[in-house]
Amino acid sequence: MRVAVIGAGIGGLCTAIGLQRAGTEVVVLERAAELKPVGSGLSVFPNGIAALEALGLGRAFQEITASDAAALDAGQRRPDGEWLARLPHDAVSGLRIVHRADLHQVLVAGLEPGTLRLGTTVSAIGGNGTSVEYTSATGARRSETFDVVVAADGINSAIRRSWPEDPGLRYSGYSSWRGVTSRPVDLLGAAGETWGRGLRFGMAPLRDGRVYWFAVASMPADETVDDEYARVRELFGRWHAPIPALLDATDPTVVFRLPINDLAEPLPSFRRDRCVLLGDAAHAMTPDLGQGANQAMEDAATLAALLHPFATQTEPSADSVDAALATYDQMRRARTQPIARKARTLGAMAHVRSRAGVVLRDALLRVTPASALGKQAKAVQAWAPPTVKTLPPVATDAQ
Repeated sequence: MRVAVIGAGIGGLCTAIGLQRAGTEVVVLERAAELKPVGSGLSVFPNGIAALEALGLGRAFQEITASDAAALDAGQRRPDGEWLARLPHDAVSGLRIVHRADLHQVLVAGLEPGTLRLGTTVSAIGGNGTSVEYTSATGARRSETFDVVVAADGINSAIRRSWPEDPGLRYSGYSSWRGVTSRPVDLLGAAGETWGRGLRFGMAPLRDGRVYWFAVASMPADETVDDEYARVRELFGRWHAPIPALLDATDPTVVFRLPINDLAEPLPSFRRDRCVLLGDAAHAMTPDLGQGANQAMEDAATLAALLHPFATQTEPSADSVDAALATYDQMRRARTQPIARKARTLGAMAHVRSRAGVVLRDALLRVTPASALGKQAKAVQAWAPPTVKTLPPVATDAQ
């Protein structure tokens, strides 16, 4: 079986690794001439870890992360540091924080040599989703045929935009700065998020003691900021400790800002013939539940499991492949689209801007039982991949 994966992000690489471990011939087509992972942190919850383990990546992931975040108090605070709500420890005990660059390195190392084709721009998908037209790194225009094409080309997916049913993107109303401290910083026993009026700040420890942080503000998507780091200090520099210390310990040149978008409407299908969407291309969601990458990992593990029975076949049955892709589409829409709705709802709640709205929101958080908050969090994290023959661990340079 031959599969093309378009996009070398987390979802695309996880898919390629899972399929290769099952015996599939895979190529990964990536437009960038070189890989430059974003320098920020990533929250991986038990569902994401379950997906990585199913793909044979569990041990490699353990090598680059630690459980420090699970030992800290988590929940929501006010800018003065007063707790509004705390999550039960068992709701975050499985959480792991990893630097995106470290995870990306592990995933690239897990590919078989020759799998990744950088500088490759896909121009069209034809032949009932089996023919890929692209321009190679040398500028040559080519076409190849595959049994399945996986479009994992991100939130701005060119493949999804070519579909008549593409709903387009919508701006959430807020943008996010992200940074990683240059040195370890004491989090004083707590992580999680702090909510203000249209403002939010979050923090989580990395394995080496450095801290990944994000700062979010309600603002126009195209607002011009002359100095991003200075704007963050202006908005959050007087919030509770250790927020000022985190900003002090961060190199201003590594701070960057992104508008937060998601799909304007849920897609009616993640599939067109033999081409399927995966990750943000299929279900781009706001990061308010921290589930974007985790859902991409779930996508990858699900697709690898469903294609596993005929992964080694030179000419797999068309009916079998179609049935597997139809099941993937059904399963993943049912799982991801409710999570995307919940994420946007939570983001809207966090970014209330009126004084009266903030008072009401904070009061609701204070009276909500911790057990109810924990139950909601664990419900999102509860997931297991489809049953399939266990794949052997992936050997990477990181092990």
